[in-house]
Amino acid sequence: MSGFVIAVDGPAASGKGTIALGLGAAFGLPVLDTGLLYRAVGLAARRAGDDVDDAGAAERHARALDLGRLDASVLRTLEAGEAASRVAVHPAVRETLRAFQRDFARQPGGAVIDGRDIGTVIAPDAPAKLYVTASAQARARRRWLQLRATGEAASLEDILADIARRDATDSGRADSPMRPAADAVLLDTTEMTIEAAADAARRIVETARARWETSR
Repeated sequence: MSGFVIAVDGPAASGKGTIALGLGAAFGLPVLDTGLLYRAVGLAARRAGDDVDDAGAAERHARALDLGRLDASVLRTLEAGEAASRVAVHPAVRETLRAFQRDFARQPGGAVIDGRDIGTVIAPDAPAKLYVTASAQARARRRWLQLRATGEAASLEDILADIARRDATDSGRADSPMRPAADAVLLDTTEMTIEAAADAARRIVETARARWETSR
């Protein structure tokens, strides 16, 4: 890994996706939202009538994934998020999608990648690592507002319950559980506006970049 890679990990609705996009713009780097890959696999399995808990079926959909046809507007639904968390527990699915993620990280100039296991598994040598988090209540409210803005009906209570389930699944899976890398900087956005969180993340990465450039 020769380029400057920024690994952004954290639970659902913590703000990491928006932060990753901001970092990509600030440092002129391409951005990969790895959650969309798992959402696409889960949704494809559901639409084909397959069981998302069937490892073999989920792996087939992962191998058939057309990365050029990812549609974020379709993949941001509650259904896609819940399906993503369930297919992500299958080691074969994770292994299939890891290859693309690692290739993305190896781009000569670097990249910004956000997900659940970027700093621990996909790019453990990334010069900059952030773990973006927030309280479950704050994350549920953010997701509720986001879904309401797109016209998707969902109660705040149901979203909070879904986030609790996804946190338990993502942190409890045997293969690549969601957890901060030992050298990641923790950024708690519970009481932050997205602008303040993005600014804090940029300053963290600027420090990491200066350290990386000095060590080269």
